[in-house]
Amino acid sequence: MRSYRRHRLLVPVLLCALAVLAARPTAAGKDPGSDTGTGGGPATGLSAEVVRLYEEAAVATQQYEAGRKEADEQRAEAQRAEALLDAQRRHIADLHEDLGRIARAQYRSSGGLPVAAHMILADSPEGLMRGQHAFSQADLAVNNAISKNKRAEARLAADEARAAAQWEVLEKRNIQLAALKADIEQKLETARSELQGRADAAVAAGACRGAVRLDQPATGFTDGDWVAPVETYELSASYGSGGARWSNRHTGQDFAVPIGTPVRAVGTGRVVKVSCGGPFGMEIVLKHAGGYYTQYAHLASVAVDQGERVSPGQWIGQSGTTGNSTGPHLHFEARVTPESGSAVNPVSWLSARGVSL
Repeated sequence: MRSYRRHRLLVPVLLCALAVLAARPTAAGKDPGSDTGTGGGPATGLSAEVVRLYEEAAVATQQYEAGRKEADEQRAEAQRAEALLDAQRRHIADLHEDLGRIARAQYRSSGGLPVAAHMILADSPEGLMRGQHAFSQADLAVNNAISKNKRAEARLAADEARAAAQWEVLEKRNIQLAALKADIEQKLETARSELQGRADAAVAAGACRGAVRLDQPATGFTDGDWVAPVETYELSASYGSGGARWSNRHTGQDFAVPIGTPVRAVGTGRVVKVSCGGPFGMEIVLKHAGGYYTQYAHLASVAVDQGERVSPGQWIGQSGTTGNSTGPHLHFEARVTPESGSAVNPVSWLSARGVSL
């Protein structure tokens, strides 16, 4: 069975208003190959563009989902107000019916004679007054109840109108948010495709470009901490699993993530290998304290150079689908040597360091 776990989104906070979001795709419309990164050159600009669009897509999705939830709540409020209105209308109809019954009963008991005739024909003035007083009291009570309920009905109608109007405003905003989300995702898909195309060309040539430096947000990790190699993911092929894709058992843990997802160093270490070509495509190997190594394979770009020191959570590359890969994912290994054939179970290895996948 495929293991599954979702972690916190890459963007930790919801970035406010639609106006802010609407302004950002203008920048996203730049040529993905333009020089927008810190290292200079088209490769850096494209990698940075993918990361930025990745963040914007996450924000747009959160904004859209929040808007949908708010609209659903407002629609439910309007439906509750309508239900209350229906109940009030039925109650008023019952009151009118009660008043009619009282009037009909009074008419039958009085024989249809006018009040003046009853006063003349009454056995006693006291009897006549009691009958008229009872009818007047009943009539007053019913009329008061009808007036009260009509006021309540007016208030409910106003509440219903406000709720419905608010729901319409939210629906219009959500249509805009959906269009914005779709536009960002389309640009992201285009940029990812170009990034993967360049990575495939590099792997085919067997030569990686230099490190593509990425401006990443500050992390709260310190030396000694350990983290998962990606932040938001779905676990796919696990360590030791078999299948036609591998000549032997699977030697790592696969993380199903989109092309261009930032890949993180799981702990403090040093880059001992950056290579292109072969079954792992574009890959990075880090050496950690205690004689262990970690591998990050099938990348679309690398953000570190061989010999470089890295810290926990530092972005070292971007995921892709280079080499022997059936789709976008990160292949992660924990080893006792820098080369293949010495892998240990990476899930257990990370778990022993406080990282649960």
